[in-house]
Amino acid sequence: MKISVVICAYTEQRWDDVLAAVASVRAQRLTPHEIILVVDHNEPLRERLRAALPEVRVIPNTGRQGLSGGKNTGVAAARGDVVAFLDDDAVAAPDWLSMLAAGYADPDVAGVGGRTLPLWPADAPRWFPDEFAWVVGCTYRGMAAGPIRNLMGGNASFRRSAFDVAGGFRSGIGRAPGKRPLGCEETEFCIRLRQAAPETVLLFDDRAVIWHRVPGERARFAYFRTRCYAEGLSKAMVTQSVGVGDGLASERRHALVELPLGVGRGMRSAVTGDPAGLMRVGAIVAGLAFTLSGYAAGSFRRPHG
Repeated sequence: MKISVVICAYTEQRWDDVLAAVASVRAQRLTPHEIILVVDHNEPLRERLRAALPEVRVIPNTGRQGLSGGKNTGVAAARGDVVAFLDDDAVAAPDWLSMLAAGYADPDVAGVGGRTLPLWPADAPRWFPDEFAWVVGCTYRGMAAGPIRNLMGGNASFRRSAFDVAGGFRSGIGRAPGKRPLGCEETEFCIRLRQAAPETVLLFDDRAVIWHRVPGERARFAYFRTRCYAEGLSKAMVTQSVGVGDGLASERRHALVELPLGVGRGMRSAVTGDPAGLMRVGAIVAGLAFTLSGYAAGSFRRPHG
C-alpha cells in the first residue's frame, strides 16, 4: 500500500515543529510513498522549506486560504492509495503509518485515525479535564477503539478514492489564519462521506500514536473558553451542511454520558483529597456552557460556502 503523507504549514513561527514533523514521518518503519508539505499562501516560507527539505514535495496551497484548502491541495497532489494527514506541530511514533495501514485490510474501511497525545509545555494544568482534550487537538476521554463517526483531522488517513465519493474538505469550515480557532472540517467530511456511501467504515486505532505540541498560551483557561465557543460555532456549520441528526450524534452521547462521568470522577477526587477535582468539575460545566453558547450563536448565521 502506498501512503502519501500530507502536512499543512502556514507560519515561520512553527519552523522547528514542521522540521520535527517531517523527520518523524521519514523515520517511519513503513516508508511513506511521499511526503507533501502544503504551504498556506506564504511564499517566503515555501521557498525556505524547499531549500531545507529537498526530499519533500513542498507545494503552495492553490485553494482558499486555511486548513481545508491546504488539505484539498495535498489530496489533489497525492499519488498514493491512501492519504494520511499529520499536524505541522505534531510528531508521529515510528509505527504510526504501519498501524494506520493495518486497518485497510478490510476493503470497507475508507479511513483510519489514531491516538493523539498532548505535549504540554510543563505538566498538564490540574484544572484541565481529559474529556475536553479535543480543545488542544488531542484524543479525549471517551473515545473507544473501533468504528467511529469521524476521525480527528491531525491524525487521520483516508483512501484516495474516498475523495472521489465525497469531494474535498469544505471551505469555510476549519482553521484559517487570523480568525477564531475553528475546526470540524474533518468531521463534516467524514459525515458527508458516510452519507454518500453508508457502507463506509471509519476506524479509530489507538495504536497509531502521535504527540501534539501544546503551546503555553493554549494551556490557559482563556484559550479553553475561546476554543470551546469556537467549537460550538463549528458544530453549527457542520449541522447546516449535513443535518442535525448526523452532525450531533457523537456530541450528544459525549455530553450526556461522558461529561457526567467526568463530573463524578472530579467529585470523587475532591472527596479523596485532590482539591483540583472540583476545578475539573467546574471546567467541564463551563466548557459545555461555552460550547453550547457558540452553537446557539452559530445556528443563527448563514451557512458558509
